[in-house]
Amino acid sequence: MMKYLWILLVAISCGRATQAQEYKTITNDELVGLLSNEDLQLIDVRTPEEVAVGVIEGAKHIDIYDPEFVSKIDQLDKSRPVAVYCAAGGRSAKASDQFKKLGFMQVYDLSGGYRGWVAAGKETVKLK
Repeated sequence: MMKYLWILLVAISCGRATQAQEYKTITNDELVGLLSNEDLQLIDVRTPEEVAVGVIEGAKHIDIYDPEFVSKIDQLDKSRPVAVYCAAGGRSAKASDQFKKLGFMQVYDLSGGYRGWVAAGKETVKLK
């Protein structure tokens, strides 16, 4: 009986460890380092009006308020790392949770978002 109880406890612990996987919050400097990785998928989840002001170079815009948001991010490559940002960090945290639920293995959320990036003097570009 103890043997089966031990196996059950190990199975439950392993299941919880898998579910507990979370995204990692990163700094501006950490994102700069990640941007050198050609596999990185940089996703801007702000609204079209916010994106019109500028984006971090290389970003793909997928509006978190778009009714098709989940299906659009589900089409991205789950084996490649994803870095997500919004204006200040709230929406990107929600988006990062969605990425993890969909099975993305490496998800990074930019702390401070676009505003923090700009405040740190980092470069931005207009989305084409």
